[in-house]
Amino acid sequence: MSTMATSPPLTPLEKQDRERDAAFKQALHGTSGTESNSFRAMLSKNHTAQNEAVSEYFKHWDNKAAGVETEETRKARRDEYATLTRHYYNLATDLYEYGWAQSFHFCRFSKGEAFKQALARHEHYLALKMGMQEGMRVLDVGCGVGGPAREIAKFTGANIVGLNNNDYQIERATTYAAKEGLSGQLSYVKGDFMQMDFPDNSFDAVYAIEATVHAPSLEGIYSEIFRVLKPGGVFGVYEWLMTDQYDNANPHHREIRLGIEQGDGISNMEKIEVALDAMKAAGFQMELNEDLADRPDELPWYWPLSGNLKYMQSVWDFPTLVRMTHWGRAFAHRFVGLLETIKVAPKGTQKTADSLALAADCLVAGGKEKLFTPMYLMVGRKPEKN
Repeated sequence: MSTMATSPPLTPLEKQDRERDAAFKQALHGTSGTESNSFRAMLSKNHTAQNEAVSEYFKHWDNKAAGVETEETRKARRDEYATLTRHYYNLATDLYEYGWAQSFHFCRFSKGEAFKQALARHEHYLALKMGMQEGMRVLDVGCGVGGPAREIAKFTGANIVGLNNNDYQIERATTYAAKEGLSGQLSYVKGDFMQMDFPDNSFDAVYAIEATVHAPSLEGIYSEIFRVLKPGGVFGVYEWLMTDQYDNANPHHREIRLGIEQGDGISNMEKIEVALDAMKAAGFQMELNEDLADRPDELPWYWPLSGNLKYMQSVWDFPTLVRMTHWGRAFAHRFVGLLETIKVAPKGTQKTADSLALAADCLVAGGKEKLFTPMYLMVGRKPEKN
């Protein structure tokens, strides 16, 4: 059962770390956090700082293929999860926004449903299953650039605090909230979700959409979420997990898992059984758990990455989804490579794009072979009394 210790105030070293992160954000991104065009934002990065971020991120992956990966390698990633995740989103955020949307997650699709409408419905579904109500104080763990928080705030009327360890994403999320007139309902704070600065019993509800996969320990992150929830509060999560069909002794399975981890900034991805045990160990009373990716949908969750435009439901989806096809990614690869060669794009932009493309291929393979799910839904409640 989870303990109820309050997180201590920031130590001088933690304050120093946050000042360092803020200074690096300024050096790398400059004023691009308020740039509405993500492609222009990508090109405006400081080349020296970008190269440092690339080196810091890819040191965890270069020359560490699935066949030679060791437990020591994985432990090193877990130990440095915060830095790994922060640098990943320093590199990938603009590419995500350009190629996908401002909601960095997958979803189920229905016939005749536009892409961004499907993303919003997926967010609404989580809020519905959690019973979010107007006026609730809600925490979004790993909020990205705030797409889901803005949608859920409008859908439910809840007051949402977004937690993020990446200063650049916080700046973009804050800018978007202001543009939509939601600054009074949304706020964003810097923090490590494994050791949050919030007091015990701070929130009526907590949710995470494909974010807690970045944690080095699911029991650790779920226990911390349990701590900041009020008694009777609810936690809902869409979790990235390997399914029961995943066999770590199978080299092909490991290649898929490692490709997803490398391309998506994940230190250690677990199986479904580990997540279920972690919820119980943290103290939650499980109210709902289901792999939504396992529903018999006519349109698979991974189709935008598959290169098969026959699934496209609206002509308005074309500009977004064509970028995710195989030939769309190939064009982007060559174009970004050219921009990097002529020193318009910072060095390492193409390597980052290639890593995202690898992840896309592995996500599709993992989805088709039922080895992976990006939407294992769990809703748990903190008991009224511990």
